[in-house]
Order: sequence, then C-alpha cells, then structure tokens
Amino acid sequence: MKVRHYLIAVAVAFAIAANSSAQDPYGSIADLKLAKPADGQAMASVPAPKGAIVLFDGKSLDNWVKRDGKSPAHWKILDGGIAQVSGGGDIITKDKFTGSFKLHVEFRVPYMPTAKGQGRGNSGVYVQGRFEVQVLDSYGLKSKDNDCGGIYSVAPPLSNACKAPTVWQSYDISFTAPKCTDGKVTEPGVITVVHNGVIIHDRQRLVRKQKDGKEEIVTNTTAGMGGDPCTPGPILLQDHGNPVQYRNIWLLQAKP
Repeated sequence: MKVRHYLIAVAVAFAIAANSSAQDPYGSIADLKLAKPADGQAMASVPAPKGAIVLFDGKSLDNWVKRDGKSPAHWKILDGGIAQVSGGGDIITKDKFTGSFKLHVEFRVPYMPTAKGQGRGNSGVYVQGRFEVQVLDSYGLKSKDNDCGGIYSVAPPLSNACKAPTVWQSYDISFTAPKCTDGKVTEPGVITVVHNGVIIHDRQRLVRKQKDGKEEIVTNTTAGMGGDPCTPGPILLQDHGNPVQYRNIWLLQAKP
C-alpha cells in the first residue's frame, strides 16, 4: 500500500510539473516581488486595424528575412502565434518604410534573475533598421537610455512602464522619418512611444547633445543597419542571444 501511495504521489508531482511547464514555459516569477498586481498581468493583444500591414500573424515568418536581406528568417514559431529569438541572428521585414507610420509590437522577456544588465532578456525593435527602442528586463529599475523603452543612446523613457518578466507587453511606436533636402538630412526623425499604455517618449527628436551644447542629428543607433538615412528602411528585430518572444506585429502607414 505504501508503495502504491508513493507511486501515485510521484505521478501527481510529474503531472503538476508538466502542467506548470506547459502553462509557464518562461520560468516562474513566484519569487519576484511585484510593486503592484497589474505588473504581473499581460497586456491584451490588439488586433490590426483596417488598412494595417500585418508583419507577423503568428503563423509564419514569410514577411521576414535575415539581416542580409536574402536568407530565410530562422527564429522559432511556437504555439500561440509566437516568434522566439533562437540564435538565428537579427531579422528584418522584406518591406521598407518611410514617411510617418505607427508600429505595434507585442513582446515578452524571460526571467533571468542571475543575469545582469544587458544580459537580462535583451533584444530591440529598430524602425527603418536604424533607430532602436530597447527590449530588456528592466522591471523596477530607474531607467536609462539602454533600458527597456529607451531609445538606445538617445533618450531614456520618461517613466518605467515595464511589466514583470514573462508577462506580455506592448509598444506602439509612432515614427516620422528624417526630412532630407538634396540627399542630406535637414530635420531629425521623431518618435513617440507608448509602452503598456503609458507615453514614455513624446515626440522625441532623434538628436544628441554634444559637449558644446549643439545638437547632433542621429541617423543610426548602436547596432543599427545604417545606410542612407534619406531612404526607406525595414523593421528590424534584434537577436542579442536571449530567448525574447514576439507576437502580433503590424504597421499602419499614415495617410499622405
């Protein structure tokens, strides 16, 4: 009888573990102290509006290629319409964009409590392949320009709107490309970012202050694709070696 009870207990334990793994493949955050309950609640997925270009529908990466612009994108497609960074390198959209547009991205980062700084669920969303809005586990931190929501090397978010790791978050990035005359940039690009419903950049001009106080127009942030800033560019999702996940990505071009 004791052996039978032991075997039943083992079977129940395995069942619980399997169920937990299926529900929570990204690791438990039970030991993470949340500032408020909402920080552990996922953002609702937002369907693409009429006229939007669906860049990732959860079924395939047909709209994406590797950074070289030729090779197939080799990230993993998981159940639930999720693309996971898998060591396949950065991916970019086949289409390129200019003018003004709104980009919607849903993402989540793994719980990596023993990792530090830029090693905690690092990825990034680059508009035109040049301007990065950082993706990182920056929950509870005083955010810098290289933390989640930061425009990398340009501006920190106005506030830290991060959810806890493993929880689905969203970016709504409104972007206006740099203005050019005779092939030269005359006005910087402008970005507004809404992170989990909170405005964290409000018409942020893509400039840096130099030591003499003058403004330098930024045409490419760290690890961006560079190239002619007066030309269209793709959306780039960064592979920084961590298993960050994305879903439901769409873009709405502004009407002329």
